[in-house]
Order: sequence, then structure tokens, then C-alpha cells
Amino acid sequence: MRDTMDGIELLSIQETLEERTHDFIPQSFDDYIGQRELKEKLRIYTQAANMRGEALDHLLLFGPPGLGKTTLSQIMATVMGVGIKICSGPTMERTGDLVAILSSLQPRDILFIDEIHRMPTNVEEVLYSAMEQFRVDVIIGQGAGAKSVNLPLHPFTLIGATTKTGMISAPLRSRFGISERLDFYEPEDLRDIILQTATFLQCPLNAEGALRIALCARGTPRIAKKILRRVRDVAQVTHKNLLDVALVEQALTFLGMDEDGLSKLDNILLRVLLEHFDGGPAGLETLAALIGEDKETLEQVYEPFLLRSGYLEKTGRGRQIPHKKLPYLRKKFFGQETVF
Repeated sequence: MRDTMDGIELLSIQETLEERTHDFIPQSFDDYIGQRELKEKLRIYTQAANMRGEALDHLLLFGPPGLGKTTLSQIMATVMGVGIKICSGPTMERTGDLVAILSSLQPRDILFIDEIHRMPTNVEEVLYSAMEQFRVDVIIGQGAGAKSVNLPLHPFTLIGATTKTGMISAPLRSRFGISERLDFYEPEDLRDIILQTATFLQCPLNAEGALRIALCARGTPRIAKKILRRVRDVAQVTHKNLLDVALVEQALTFLGMDEDGLSKLDNILLRVLLEHFDGGPAGLETLAALIGEDKETLEQVYEPFLLRSGYLEKTGRGRQIPHKKLPYLRKKFFGQETVF
């Protein structure tokens, strides 16, 4: 399922590797920018597992989409010198699908399951014995003649990725030996990621232009890279050789992003809160009806950035604009600090 945000496509499910072939994909922890504390932990975990010659403990990575869970898993496989198989929880509809993947894993290989919280319950239950005992029970035949065969597996590492840890069942969560969260990126880290990707794409971009893109990327590398590719499109069509801050500003205006890094729908949401509710509070369903978006999109795609940026806050009565932001937004939308 894909959501769109004012010209920039946001993915609620991890992109496939085929869709990422035009991105710079780090091959080592040194190439991976950001997530310093987590990166150092994973470096130690993988090094220790290599020294013992064992499979790494099962790992649960959680956090918002687009922060690099798949990339980190690929780096870990490279560092450990093992294979990695990547799949998505919702696509594994039958237990046989999972058993086939598990039985194909070589010693110490990594199985990465994205959106693991969306895996069907009957498929998830196959993982329990696989994770703990490295064996699965396979039913052969049907009816009275059916029999259960215990199939041994090579020791492997399961890396589960999720955006919603609360939806993972307690039995599955308890079987992960390591659980780590990915945080949103700081603008400076995003700037460096953008410059790294621009070099890979062979499009000259200065640091000032990269930082301007970073401020609009909502703390997410995936969005930063998408904006960069759209800026490159504008540069190519307008025959500009350098992606400087002026060109970036032109492209951001084209994409509907303002100087605060807010998209069109961000601004519509804030304006509705001001015009109809004097800054709030207002219920999420009411706001969704007035804006013409479903409440899940508002809550999952737009709200997190507005909350982190201080433009929105949640209360027991609904969403509202913080008092310290009211004068600025009234001036921004209406040209004066209007009190309704």
C-alpha cells in the first residue's frame, strides 16, 4: 500500500530491492550515516557473533518507515559474510511459504521479515519452534493418514522489522534476543545522506542546498532521497548544472513545500484548526472530514512530523496548535496575528 504526500510518494511497506537499485546502498557501518548509538550496538553484536562463529541472536528493529531497517540488515549480513533473504509479513499467507524459506537458509543466514506484525497468526506460530529450537513441524498428507514430520533447520537469525510494536504478539516478541528502535534523523545527518546520494547519482549539489532538502524530509532518509530525485528532475529540465539552494527552493515550491518544510496538507490541517476551531482542540475524525483525508493517513503520515516540529499537540479533547505557535501561524496564513 502506498500513500502520497503532495507529489512525494511515501511507502507504508518497505520498498522492494528492485525499486531501490538507483539508490546508494551502504555496504558497511562506516558508510551508513546516522543512528550512531544503534549502529555501534549492532557493530558489537555482529563482531561478537563472528568471533564465536555463531548465528546472531534474533533481532527486532522497530520505528517509523523509511529509516533504514532493511539497509542495516543488509549491512549486518555483509559484515558477517552470510546470506540474507528478504520478505514481507503480509505476503506470507501460508505456513508452507515460511517453511520453504526457512529450510533454504544456510548456517548463520539472516531472514529479514518486514512488517512482521502483519504476519498471519498461523504462519507466525511456525516461527516459535524455528526461532528457539531451529526446527519446524511439517504436516504431510491429509485426513486420517496425515503425519507430522519434525524438520531440522540450520541455525539462523531472524530480523523482524515493524512500525507498530504494539501489534506484535507477546509470544513472538519474547523470542527476540535483541530489540532496538530507530529514531528520526537530525537535519545534519540527512544533509550528509543527501550529499552521499547526490554523489552516487552524479548530480552536483552544494551543502546549503542539501540542508534545505533535509529540513523538508521529515527526519526520514527515504523522503530525503525522493525529494533529491525530484530536484534533479527540475535541474535537468531547466538545464541547470548545479543543484544550488535557489534551484532547490524552486523545486520545493513545485512540490508544494514551504520554508518551514511543511507540505500542502500540513498547512491545510493547521489552517483548518485555526479557521474553524481557533487553534483547537478538535477531534481527528472531524479534521479528516473537513480536509477530505482519511484519519489513518492523517495520524500515520502527517501528524508525527507536526507533533515533533511543535506545530501540533494531542490532548484529551483532540488535536490543537500549541499556544506559542498561534501568533506565527496566524501571521503566516492571514497576514496578521488575528484572534478569531
